[in-house]
Amino acid sequence: MLLKNVFKISNLVRKKDTTFSKESITPVNQNSNKNNLSYKSIAIVGCGYVADYYLKTLSMHPQLKLVGVMDKIGDRATKFANYHNVDRVYETLTEILEDNTVDIVLNLTNPRSHYEVSKACLEAGKHVYSEKPFAMQMEQAKELVDTALSKSLYLSSAPCSLLSETAQTMWKALRENQVGKVRLVYAEMDDGLVHQMPYQKWLSESGTPWPYKDEFEVGCTLEHAGYYVNWLTAFFGPAETVSAFSSCVIPDKQTDVPLDIDAPDFSVACIKFASGVVARLTCSIVAPHDHSLKIIGDDGILGIDDCWYYGTPVYIRRSLTIGRKRLEGVWKKNYPLVKKAPKFGYKGAQQMDFCRGVAEMADAMIENRPCRLSPRFSLHNNEIVLAIQNSLETGSPYKMTTSFEPVEPMDWAK
Repeated sequence: MLLKNVFKISNLVRKKDTTFSKESITPVNQNSNKNNLSYKSIAIVGCGYVADYYLKTLSMHPQLKLVGVMDKIGDRATKFANYHNVDRVYETLTEILEDNTVDIVLNLTNPRSHYEVSKACLEAGKHVYSEKPFAMQMEQAKELVDTALSKSLYLSSAPCSLLSETAQTMWKALRENQVGKVRLVYAEMDDGLVHQMPYQKWLSESGTPWPYKDEFEVGCTLEHAGYYVNWLTAFFGPAETVSAFSSCVIPDKQTDVPLDIDAPDFSVACIKFASGVVARLTCSIVAPHDHSLKIIGDDGILGIDDCWYYGTPVYIRRSLTIGRKRLEGVWKKNYPLVKKAPKFGYKGAQQMDFCRGVAEMADAMIENRPCRLSPRFSLHNNEIVLAIQNSLETGSPYKMTTSFEPVEPMDWAK
């Protein structure tokens, strides 16, 4: 992953008595007797590079109580726990699964381990919030969702940037029809020539090196496409087809260790949504840095410059017709954020609250309601990303097989 003021996503006092079907998640499990508490206990599995990002904003979410951490490399877990003053280091995953005080397992392991770890946690009756992707294979991702639904467990997946102030603001502008009927979307997730950057010097806050071998072998599409895919599916509904192309244009990443997989370092996809909207999404670690989003409607363009900043300004561009000429997007005006984004106590290539997704899950458990980033929503997004990634081999349009119920905006963004 390239990448202390109290802030709550939703009102923890408000309780809902609505009963949901199994499809929506009925939160009845071994931990259901704890639903009257104002917090949920979490344990982290995987203390690598991304784990520090979660700990940087954990204090913003009092509904989350970190009870312990675990990593297959014991010394790394101990170092991480000491740095962040975490009381307990579990020696094995089994210890976490046998700990009845743990409500949610935060799966921050290597992407290749996501399925195995999440499956073990779900089978043990634990709710799971996983880093992206859900799984590297669609069959495995479906199995995880089926297991969670059959056991009435919460299961969700990063990224959670859909819950950001910027994303929620764009969504509100769309619901208000600020740019008219949306026809087309351009989404960019380009990060420059990463293999020529001093990536071997990149360290997390607690001192863990950036796992460049894994990052290059997994590929930028699986790592980054989800940041915009989640937004687009929430905004425009389920996708119908994905027509994509991916390629490894720089096989030699000049690493000091050989890469076993030539994963795509460039991909471009055209996603057609059931609503009629078409989106073009580009991911690369080759082209110059560009994280912009442009939503093109009949009456204007709704856009931002970077989705990795939760407080990125949202703008609307209008066109002018003068005589026989139409001047596209010449008038630009900011659209006010629904609320001010919190200030994060760190600097870097992004300003994101990684814990907001698991906090939303905890809120849902406490309020006895479905999680906004539901299992089927996460599964659908996982399918889109895998379709783009696998286009390196298929080279043909992909027809989607999954769907999901509409996602609710955050209460403070309605």
